[in-house]
Amino acid sequence: MIQQMLDFFGYFFLVNPSILGIIRAWILALVFGAIWLACYRPPLLTRPWLWAVLPAGAILAPIAIAVTVFPLRAGISWVYGSFWSQETLAQWALLASLPSMYLFGLVREGFKLLPVVVYWWCNGRNIEPKLGLAAGAVSGAGFGILEAQWTLNYILASGWSWETVQMQGIVALGGFWESFFVLGTQVASCALVGWGLARGWGWQFYLLAAFVYFLPTYSYVLVSKELITGMQAEFLIAAWALIATGVALWLRERKSKA
Repeated sequence: MIQQMLDFFGYFFLVNPSILGIIRAWILALVFGAIWLACYRPPLLTRPWLWAVLPAGAILAPIAIAVTVFPLRAGISWVYGSFWSQETLAQWALLASLPSMYLFGLVREGFKLLPVVVYWWCNGRNIEPKLGLAAGAVSGAGFGILEAQWTLNYILASGWSWETVQMQGIVALGGFWESFFVLGTQVASCALVGWGLARGWGWQFYLLAAFVYFLPTYSYVLVSKELITGMQAEFLIAAWALIATGVALWLRERKSKA
């Protein structure tokens, strides 16, 4: 399993054999992240330490993904397999996926929150909620940008081109649409828990952040069971990202008016 994780780290950054493709994926990921982060107006000039939070969140992205993909997924499969057969699990996939996907969310959000917790702890566990929200947004953006470049590299390496769009229409842009809004969800979820941490409601908002991650991820299960289409899932992910972002920005402005 350790070798698999090490191989994954190499694959995470080198999934696209084309240098030009890698550059394009990184540019897109950075643009996506900048758009979402601009919504939160983090004080990057007056609080220069926030620049350190951005790469810290990014560094934790492949680690969090590797932990969930390999040891955590294997452990959950072993537990489920100890009680139920594969046929039973397939039949009850909609229900069986609930705890595992929420657990994945807890792990991922925990990794994303680490840079914010470090700063909060170093400041005597006392920071302004607005600053906690900004720090969470920056860490979430770093995490989301690195994950997005991986997804975008995979899309570009699979042979995507503008000719694909001409043949398939708007459906061919689905991967880019999804990457953009998933990144928005990453930023919003961490911003929410950063705000909650500063207000003294850290664990409550941590559980909420895991749910923010859970819902769009669960849409893949719904697609696999043909309860919704892939296009419907894309719109669901977009709507959820906008809702989570709206709540986070409302909290930000609510605090500023208090």
